[in-house]
Amino acid sequence: MLTRRTTLMTLAASVAALGAPAAFANEFYKMATLGPGSSPYMVMSTFARLVEERLGDVTFQVNATGAATQHGLQAGAGQLDFFMMAPIVHNLMLSGEGMFAEIPQAPEMAKNLRSLFIFPLGYYHIVTWADSGIETLDDVAGKTVFLGPPGGSAARTMEAIIEGATGLKADTDYTAVRIGWDAATQAFQDGRIDVYANPTLPPSPVIQQLSISRPVRLLGMSEEQMATDGVQAMTNRAGGTIATIPAGTYGDAVVNDADVTTVGSYAGIGTNASLPEEQIYRIVKAFWEGVQETQSSTPWLRNVTLEGAFHDLNMPLHPGAIRYYEEIGLTIPDAVRPPA
Repeated sequence: MLTRRTTLMTLAASVAALGAPAAFANEFYKMATLGPGSSPYMVMSTFARLVEERLGDVTFQVNATGAATQHGLQAGAGQLDFFMMAPIVHNLMLSGEGMFAEIPQAPEMAKNLRSLFIFPLGYYHIVTWADSGIETLDDVAGKTVFLGPPGGSAARTMEAIIEGATGLKADTDYTAVRIGWDAATQAFQDGRIDVYANPTLPPSPVIQQLSISRPVRLLGMSEEQMATDGVQAMTNRAGGTIATIPAGTYGDAVVNDADVTTVGSYAGIGTNASLPEEQIYRIVKAFWEGVQETQSSTPWLRNVTLEGAFHDLNMPLHPGAIRYYEEIGLTIPDAVRPPA
């Protein structure tokens, strides 16, 4: 039987046998991210587009399938040039814990990874139809709930948050649906899922699209729920934060008349340490210069800032990225400088 664990172990064994990654030709790069509509997809596809437009001699092939855990292994083996990194996933990969517990190559692969910058992965939008009768997180008891794809960090995070806030356990007190992002979005629209969660930046095109047909409600957390040990563990983890979705962000499409308190996460764009400094320098420079010209017309992109480029970052920066940041006068924290 093919399971996610055996798939990851097979992948690790195959990539370990590849040895050192080959040199890149003609500046053609493979990039992996999460599914269309997710914040990582929006940020990383925009990253690819801006760099291609500004440099002209760079091409990205963007793959929006698979999970971040798998992408980290592939990038560590030189099979991917750019991928979505998450601080919590990187910690687990370095320590060989969690989903990497039975992949002995994972810690060494993690040492091959470098980062470009970090950005808000998103605020966890926990969505239900306004007329569903579900008004609080406690109401998900007995319901069908999508919290993220199988084996991914989003599902693990959201299951822990709901259990911490309400005591409700996945597959015991509610049915956790484990499918991909695209399939879950469609299933929610089709009425086959009662509650749908997505870590996305407001105003999120995903939430706006869902609410076109009928109004939705966002499920937030009370002060008491936010103060529980379980929720605090998620907000205090690497890359975790408390987030607020302001009332009115989505207009009449969302029926909440007050701010929604939820949990947020940070993610970033990672690469392989073997990519040449000059190439990464040109790419990072092109992206940030393009962002400055694009943010005024792209509201969600305003969440991606140079001021927050190192927030909670726990993966060493690539030397090419350091070169650009020092060039524009940013102070590089010692903790994110690569080992000598």
